[in-house]
Amino acid sequence: MANESYEDFVKKLQKEIEDDEGIRFGVVEQHQFANIVSHHEGDKPAYLGAKTSELIHDHLTSHGYIDAQGKVQDALKIALKNNTVDLPESVASQSADIIAILKKVAGGLNVKNNADKRPIKLNKQLFIGEDFKALWDKIKFKTVYRVNFDSEKLIEKCAEEIKKNLIVGKSKFTYTTANIEITQGGVQGVEQETQHYTTNLRDYDLPDVVGYLQDETNLTRKSIIEILLKSEKLESFKNNPQKFIEQATSIIKMQMRLFITDGIKYRKIGNDQFFAQELFETEELMGYLNKNMLEAKKSVYDHVIYDSDVEQLFASSCEKNTAIKVYAKLPAWFKIDTPLGSYNPDWAILVDQDGKERLYFVVETKGSLLSSELRPIEQAKIDCGAKHVGTQLKLPEICH
Repeated sequence: MANESYEDFVKKLQKEIEDDEGIRFGVVEQHQFANIVSHHEGDKPAYLGAKTSELIHDHLTSHGYIDAQGKVQDALKIALKNNTVDLPESVASQSADIIAILKKVAGGLNVKNNADKRPIKLNKQLFIGEDFKALWDKIKFKTVYRVNFDSEKLIEKCAEEIKKNLIVGKSKFTYTTANIEITQGGVQGVEQETQHYTTNLRDYDLPDVVGYLQDETNLTRKSIIEILLKSEKLESFKNNPQKFIEQATSIIKMQMRLFITDGIKYRKIGNDQFFAQELFETEELMGYLNKNMLEAKKSVYDHVIYDSDVEQLFASSCEKNTAIKVYAKLPAWFKIDTPLGSYNPDWAILVDQDGKERLYFVVETKGSLLSSELRPIEQAKIDCGAKHVGTQLKLPEICH
C-alpha cells in the first residue's frame, strides 16, 4: 500500500512494471479501436477494423492528444474530463465506445491510497427489516441444472458455421528500410521504403489444434475432430494456425451457448439448501473514498462498492428511485452453477408499485445492451443465471 510517498511510489511501481513486463501504460496503440462494433449485419456484429483504428489514432495525434509514439498527453486527459474530445465524424456513432477506451488508457496505473481506505458497515436496520428478508427469501435457494441437447446436432452446426464463416488468409509481413542518423541532438530514423509480402512458408511445427480447442470449449477430442473434418477447413489451419484457432474457438463457443441456454433447466434442490442471509454479517468489505464507494441508504451496507461507472450510476439511480425499497450488490459468495463455470449476478432489488404489487428482480449491469457485443461465455452465464432465478421467482423472463 502507498503511504506518505504516494505519488513517488506510483511512478516507480509503474516504471518497474513497464520495464519488467513490457506493458506500456498510458499508450494508445494503432489497433486499439479495431474491435469496436460499428454495426450489425443481421445477427453478426461488424467491427471498425485496423484501417479505421489507424485513422482514429492519426486524428488523436494531429490534435495533440497523443504523441508520435501514442503516449497520452495532458490535452487528452483534460478533454476527457471536460467531455470535449474531438473525434472523426465518420466514427461519431461509436464515440462512446472510443471514449471509454481512451479513459481506461489515459488513467494509467490505478493504485489506491491507503489513507483513503474505509470499512463498509452493515445497515442493521434495513438488514433485519421485512423488505430485505422478503427479497432474500425469493432468491436464496440453491439449484441444480440439467442440459438436454443433441450432441450430433451441435457437431453438425459447429462444422457448418466454421465452413461458412471461418476465413483465414495466408500470413503477411511488412519489410521496412530506414536510415538512422545519430547526432548530438539524438537518434533519428527516416523511413525509406516499405514493402508488403504474403508468405507461403509452412516449415514450422503446427500446434495441437485439437488440444487447444478441447481446452477452450471442454468438448471431447472426438467431437472436436468430427467438427474439424466436417468443416473441410483444415487447409486454412496451415495458413495461419493462431488465427484459425481463435476463429474456430469463437464459433464453437457461440454455438455451444445457443445449445446450452436453450436446453438448460434448473430446479430447486430443497428448502434446506440456500445461501444464508447471515453470511452478509461475516463478510468484511473495504472501500476507498472518492474511488469506488458510494454512500447508500437503501442498500444492506452503508456504502456500495462499485466496479465501474455503470455500477456507480445504477446504485445512484436506485437511491433516487422512490419505487425501490431495498437493493443489494450480490456478494462474491452468491454463485450460480452453470455448465460454463460459476456465475455471480450483480444486483438484487425489490420494487414496490403503488403499494399494491411487489416485483423482485436480479439485475445484470453491463456497458452494452446488445448481447452480441458481450463475450459468448459471459452472455451464456447471464442467460443461465436468468433461468436459475426464473425458477425461483416463477417468472418466464428475468430482466438482465
